[in-house]
Amino acid sequence: MEKILYIVRGVPGSGKSTFARQLTSNVFEADQYFIDNEGNYNFIPSEIKNAHAECQDDVKSAMSSSIPKIAVSNTFTQEWEMNPYLELAKQFGYVVFTVIVENRHGGKNVHGVPEEKIELMKNRFEIKL
Repeated sequence: MEKILYIVRGVPGSGKSTFARQLTSNVFEADQYFIDNEGNYNFIPSEIKNAHAECQDDVKSAMSSSIPKIAVSNTFTQEWEMNPYLELAKQFGYVVFTVIVENRHGGKNVHGVPEEKIELMKNRFEIKL
């Protein structure tokens, strides 16, 4: 059976998480780091590096268990941000599909990212065709 890694990219509010869950139940996101035991989201900017490290570790663990379909859903506005996952896919023999989710449905930014920050993300968004 072919093993697949879906890298789901987009700005906050675009529907990345919702789309990723349509692909597989094995969805990993850096945002999961900021959800407490009661299900409340509390973003701590100084912890973002740890959040991404934990997400990468979780994906590596899933791949080492040969889970057939894995999705990682983060903004991934720049190519280099995907590199750790591309390397893991290569190491564990996963085929990679990257998907950019556009906000054509009027999705809401549920994490309270300021609009000016989203505009910065849009302006630096790199696409490889």
